[in-house]
Amino acid sequence: MIKKILIVFISLLFISCGSSKIRTTKKTSNTKSYPVTKRFPAKTVPVVKEIPPKETKSSGSEVLVATSKVKATTEDVKKYISDFKETAKNNMKVHGVPASITMAQGILESGAGYGQLAREANNHFGIKCHTGWMGESVKYDDDAEQECFRKYKDPAESYRDHSTFLTSRKRYESLFKLDKGDYEAWANGLKQAGYATDTLYPSKLIGIIERYELYKIDNEVLGRNFVPQPRVVTQVNGEHIVQQGDTLYSLSKKYNLSVDELKSLNNIIDTGISIGQKLKVKK
Repeated sequence: MIKKILIVFISLLFISCGSSKIRTTKKTSNTKSYPVTKRFPAKTVPVVKEIPPKETKSSGSEVLVATSKVKATTEDVKKYISDFKETAKNNMKVHGVPASITMAQGILESGAGYGQLAREANNHFGIKCHTGWMGESVKYDDDAEQECFRKYKDPAESYRDHSTFLTSRKRYESLFKLDKGDYEAWANGLKQAGYATDTLYPSKLIGIIERYELYKIDNEVLGRNFVPQPRVVTQVNGEHIVQQGDTLYSLSKKYNLSVDELKSLNNIIDTGISIGQKLKVKK
């Protein structure tokens, strides 16, 4: 019994001595510890290329509102003139339609080539199919829905067809008795013959011709040096006397009024004004 007790005592003593030699050391590291950032796949953001509206692509440019319901800047119109000047001259020589009139109509009707009919059908004058047309055509909403309009392979065909359209119809006969250099008479004659229903159509054509000096193209064909006289704008006692080429829009800009204000001041219901008419231009 005593022997067993001694054995246990010696065992405990040995364990105690051995355990006193065990040292715990704290492990150190020179490497700094950083928080782990959980990474997620990056989102793909589509890049959208923003295209500025056509009418604002050149600051300060004059904007032409065409009958084709598009807008064209001064730069657009000048490029159009450069592109089709020779075509208009050739048609004047062959058919007798003043190049200035053809160009002005093309600019106005096609929005300097940016109108839908011009882009999709090379139709720069809004010529409808009419009876007997055997060529290609497109449908387009105009006076009525989905009307038939002529389609051409090339804009030059549209120019040629415009000239033959005028020369082949009896109602335009009186035009060809006019001086080929008198673009004012031609512009008014087109309206009188029923080419357009817009009461301001002649003044719009004349305005384009004089603004872009299209009469110089006629000069080249006719061998002359005609220059139109500056138009006298008369204002008396707060009233403007309407001159050739004036529109409510141009007068609103001139006198810093809105078109609606001009119409209200003068009790005008539509947009029609006539040469010699006196308009109040002051509130």
